[in-house]
Formats: sequence, C-alpha cells, structure tokens
Amino acid sequence: MAQKLKFGNGTWATKKGSTLAYNDENNNYKPLPFTTTRNSIGTRVNKDGLIEVVGNDVPRIDYTDSIEGALLLENSATNLYSYSNKSSEWFKTDWTTTDNYAISPDGTQNAFRAVSLNNSGILYQTATGASGVNTLSVYAKSNTSTNQKFRFFANGLTLTSDDFTVTNEWKRIEFSYTFSSVTSGIKAASNELSDILFFGFQHEVNDFATSYIPTSGSSVTRQADTATGSGNSEVFNDSEGVLFADISALTGAGGGTRRIEVSNSVSASQYVRLQIANGDGSLYGIVNNGTQQFLFNTTSFNATLSNKISLKYKQNDFSLFLNGFEVGSSNVGNTFANGILTQANFSSTASEFYGKAKEIGYYDEILTDLELETLTSYRSLNELVTELNLNTL
Repeated sequence: MAQKLKFGNGTWATKKGSTLAYNDENNNYKPLPFTTTRNSIGTRVNKDGLIEVVGNDVPRIDYTDSIEGALLLENSATNLYSYSNKSSEWFKTDWTTTDNYAISPDGTQNAFRAVSLNNSGILYQTATGASGVNTLSVYAKSNTSTNQKFRFFANGLTLTSDDFTVTNEWKRIEFSYTFSSVTSGIKAASNELSDILFFGFQHEVNDFATSYIPTSGSSVTRQADTATGSGNSEVFNDSEGVLFADISALTGAGGGTRRIEVSNSVSASQYVRLQIANGDGSLYGIVNNGTQQFLFNTTSFNATLSNKISLKYKQNDFSLFLNGFEVGSSNVGNTFANGILTQANFSSTASEFYGKAKEIGYYDEILTDLELETLTSYRSLNELVTELNLNTL
C-alpha cells in the first residue's frame, strides 16, 4: 500500500494557476499539481489572521478555522454594495461616522466608527439583490470597554434582525433573509445607543456569507474557483484503492451538488466519488464504471463541519468511512478496466466542490478497516471538540 497522492495536511505550495499535490514515495518527490483558476481577485485570511487580497488565479490557502490552513474554493458571488468600507458614501440618519478610525481585520487603519444618536438610527445603501435568499455581513467590534449591539435591516425597513452583540474582538456578523427591496444596512439596537467599529460590509445573493469582496465605487464580482486535473493513470489503480478527504462545505443543504472524485478525463460515467447532495446536504460515496457499482449515503452528516471521509473500492469490497466509523459497505460490485482512472478533481460536470479542503489523499491499495478507522478519526479530544463545533461542560 502506498499513498500515491498527498495534498494539504499543513503542507502547501502554490503559484498562480497551480496548487501542489505530490507523491513522495522513497523520498522521490513527484509533482501532481491541481490546476487552479479564478478569473478575478479574491480574499483569504492569512497565517497572521489578517484578510488579504490575492490576484487572479492565485489559490487561496485560508487560515480562518485552522492553523494548518485549507484550500478555499467558492462559488461566484457579487458584493452589491458600491462602498464596502467607506461610511461617508453611505446614507445615514441619527448616526455619526468617522472613516479610517481604527485598525481593521486587514491590518490597516481603515475601519470606520459609527455612533448611534438614538435607537432609531439607520445607516444604509441601496443594493439591487435578487429574489430568494440574500445575505448581509460585516466585521464588527466594540469601540468601548463594554459590549455593543446593532441590528441589520433589509427590504426597506420592513425586516429587522434581532440585536447582535459585539465585543472587543473582531467578529463577522451575518444575516440572511428573503429579498424584496433594494435598501439594506444597519440599525441601532432596540433599546440602547451604540459605539461600534465596522469593516467590510457585504450584500450578496447567497444563503450564506462568502469571503469578503472589497468595493470602492461599484459592485464587484468574485468569480468561482476551480481545482482540477491532479495526477495521471500511473498514480491511480483501476482495480483497488482509497480516496480520502478532510473537508467542509460552505453550506449544508442547498448550495448545489458538490463533488470530489478520481475520474476519467474523457468519460463522465467512470469515477470514484465523494458527493454532498443538493437539498438535504447528505453524504454519498459512489463508484461507477459506466454503471453504478456502489452507492451509499448518510444523512447523519453536517457538511459545514470539518469531516474526515474515506471511500474504499475493490472487486466485491466497497466501504464508506466517516469520522472514524464505517457508515456503509457492500461485497458486490466491479471496479475498472486498466487505464480508466486518470485524474483527481474538486469537481464534476456542473457540480464543483465549494468549501474548504484541509487534506486530500489517494492510496493505490485498499486499507484495512482499522487503518480506515484511524485515517478518518480525530487525533485528540480537543481536535474532535473543535472540528465538530461541540461545547465542553
């Protein structure tokens, strides 16, 4: 058994248009890069915890949730606010604002201060969204020694969120709603005055907030990311193997079907695939060699958390492991003819993976159940609690 493809796990090497995967058997390093594209700028949180703008086609290794980093792949999104970070260009009633007042999450002095004069104050822009779910987001921090509060409003003033509390630490606040009117922004808290620092307002047609898209006079679109084409027929074993992924999706239910697979570059019907379903966010493990040989899905799955998943395939021997447990298996089914599996992709036709990938691995022989259990388990109680967003008592 050999791990023929390694990707991530705290080891990252990128350049424009490429993110490195590799094979290091016998300390002989062979590059197996993913071709990475995005026809626009994008932002990420770097190792220092600061928001950073990167150029067209530059892969984004994001450290928001992990000191090891993860490849961030996102769908196309548009910040509909013309001014994401300049309060003097916003309409306001009963707020006073000061631009460039404090250090923001990008490490420069460009956060603005907003002080409400009463609990009826509003600060807003017009943003032509679209029918369906839209999401407002902003980074916020108290400008005093005590917690502060504010609300989002949308659809004119007909829809108002609950109060959000901000502390002395920068935090991104999000509010999703069904769109019907072009005016949205922030409103004073329901029963008190506020003195708050803001950075990076965003209004997008999504049911969740994507990475910050800076604007300075017009709306801006961040194009979608893709990562495809790692490996070749010498890497992948048509008879048996294991595909492993440590991933989280940007959203659970909805958001489109998301796939990571080892497949054939010519045929769309021959693949070893991990799939997060559109609609209910359930997890699928699928092996198809022209006809379906193995399929198992589980709804006991939170796609937005970091999940460790492995899919094993061999003649009459298939299984799917999730976070240390076997969740599906079959002893009936065929694999592939020689030379079929040729590349690994964070996508399939019209079903790109949008989320964060901490690690991808491919083994050219099957692993034992104990090895698969170990591969997909957490290394400590602290890691398990953190990754699954649990509360300790």
